[in-house]
Amino acid sequence: MGHQHTHGHTHDHTHDHGHEHGHTHSHEAAHHIAPTSMYVAVFVTLMVCTFLTYFVWTIKMDNNILSIAVALGIAIFKATLVITYFMHVKWSHTLSKMALATAIVFLAVLLIMLSMDYASRSWQPRSPGWEKHPVLQN
Repeated sequence: MGHQHTHGHTHDHTHDHGHEHGHTHSHEAAHHIAPTSMYVAVFVTLMVCTFLTYFVWTIKMDNNILSIAVALGIAIFKATLVITYFMHVKWSHTLSKMALATAIVFLAVLLIMLSMDYASRSWQPRSPGWEKHPVLQN
């Protein structure tokens, strides 16, 4: 679909449909093709992190809490790599990134509230169990 100008040559008007109508979204996210070398590098990084997690657990640090904290840090890093590259969030629209951030914040709030509830249970008396319940004594 060429357009004839006054100087005699033709121009091909094959622009991204939508940009001429004032839309500001990018079509790069839908058509992004990552190089295979990037996927291999991310995979190798994930394998190294998996080995590090195993190594951290086997060396038995001063206390288990430190080992668990380091292992969780490595796991969060690995999850970030998977979400960013394998799930293509790096090339997603801003709205998709905002939805992911909202889900992560909600999960963090849920886990914090769960841990607060769990930590506050030590002051409550232990339940005698179902075996000693009066209804079951008959």
